[in-house]
Amino acid sequence: MKKNFGMLLLFLLLGWMAGAWIAKALQPVKAVAFLTKATTIRWSPQADMDIISYDISLQFQMSLLSLIGIIAAVWLYRRL
Repeated sequence: MKKNFGMLLLFLLLGWMAGAWIAKALQPVKAVAFLTKATTIRWSPQADMDIISYDISLQFQMSLLSLIGIIAAVWLYRRL
């Protein structure tokens, strides 16, 4: 099977989402709070050039479980 960049991106996104969902489900458990605490990464590019203007806001939530999900996704991708 030929591996391509699109498939890797899909695996990474699914791993990140799976880790985020597990982190959200485990938030009430105090013993694993260090795994579920999320850090927010924000990027807001904007410009006004008289004829066109844009204002984009991107926000990413990353927790340790999300990172574990991404690592597991890369591992699974390499096993294909």
